[in-house]
Amino acid sequence: MLSPQKGPHMTNKAECESVIRHLSHEWAAQAGVNVGVDHASFSAFESWLSGKGYSHYLSFRSVRGSREDAEQWFDEEMKQTWRR
Repeated sequence: MLSPQKGPHMTNKAECESVIRHLSHEWAAQAGVNVGVDHASFSAFESWLSGKGYSHYLSFRSVRGSREDAEQWFDEEMKQTWRR
């Protein structure tokens, strides 16, 4: 399912959503963020993705914008949709 970036390519939106939702919990555990309690930073998550070689999962076609979609999925998983 997860694969670090090996070269430039675009991943489909459905795959990206699944991966972003999964990795958001992995990031939270490593960052010591309590889901639904602590404020989770999407910017910190983005940096973590980049450092792990997963930033290509933020690159997909979207009417609204891939970053906006990814941030919404992240917020939903972190139980902070009140920010929207």
